[in-house]
Amino acid sequence: MSVETAMQQWRVGERHVADAAPQEQPALVRVEDAIVAELRRRLGGMFTLDELTALYESGTGWCLDLAARLAPGAPWSWDARVADAAFARYARSAVDLAGGRRLEAGPT
Repeated sequence: MSVETAMQQWRVGERHVADAAPQEQPALVRVEDAIVAELRRRLGGMFTLDELTALYESGTGWCLDLAARLAPGAPWSWDARVADAAFARYARSAVDLAGGRRLEAGPT
């Protein structure tokens, strides 16, 4: 999967969370926050979009497991788009992203 394709999916997740009903927001945000924390643990503070995309491509089943544990009474928060929203938020910290655009590597 290309970084661009992954980022498109992640943006869909952001919109899903943003457009959710107000009563669903607390569980969605709690799950999204927990996934972001786990991404930070797995990738650290310095990472590239390629590394984040590779982690995404390797599978996000762990996100569903985390969501079900964290919000067992809120099945709407188990949606894969919540994980996508977390990946989108974490992507903004990538070393090769600035102003919402991917930085191209210069000549070496």
